[in-house]
Amino acid sequence: MGKKGIFVLAILMAMITNVWAQDIPSNNDTSKWQFRLRGIVVTPDESADIETIGGDASISTAVVPEFDISYFFNENWSLELILATTKHDVEAVGTAAGDLDLGHVWLLPPTLTGQYHFTGGDFVPYVGAGLNLTLFYGVDEGPVADDVDYDTSIGYALQGGFDYMLNDKWFLNLDVKKLFLNTDATVNATTALGATVGADVDINPWIIGFGVGVKL
Repeated sequence: MGKKGIFVLAILMAMITNVWAQDIPSNNDTSKWQFRLRGIVVTPDESADIETIGGDASISTAVVPEFDISYFFNENWSLELILATTKHDVEAVGTAAGDLDLGHVWLLPPTLTGQYHFTGGDFVPYVGAGLNLTLFYGVDEGPVADDVDYDTSIGYALQGGFDYMLNDKWFLNLDVKKLFLNTDATVNATTALGATVGADVDINPWIIGFGVGVKL
């Protein structure tokens, strides 16, 4: 996870502990659960350190639906679980062997954030921070490699956005997230290059979403 991930986790746990330590008044009008459905654009801010052949990584942008579930401790503090999966084309570019098409890979990055909501009107901004677990699956190695393997990643996430209430139940949402996502990739290119090449890849995507939500 690294020192930064541990630091963010400590902040998140401190936020949750602080909420539970407060005397939260009972309010039957406060919705505990909130659900959103967004369309998101996932744009990697990628870079790579590729062994032996050098070069960099190029990872495509993806547009997909995203679903999230929030639980509110009170009107200001909440936890949000973010669920989506994305497919990305991958290339190694500018290497000693030229540009290499490494096919595509699917990412499943469930992300849990603690959020603070600035209430007081129909316009409700929020900020959040948390942790991300990214699983790589459905790998197509492309025409060059015999096999490509990606390590599971644990990183941290920052978030900001706002809800705009249409009525007491329904609202619109705009959300921006930054995931700090790193993986070690192993490319078996024995047939084409006579070698297996390792790479330290930073994906670090920006995720911009717009959608609709409901309070229950």
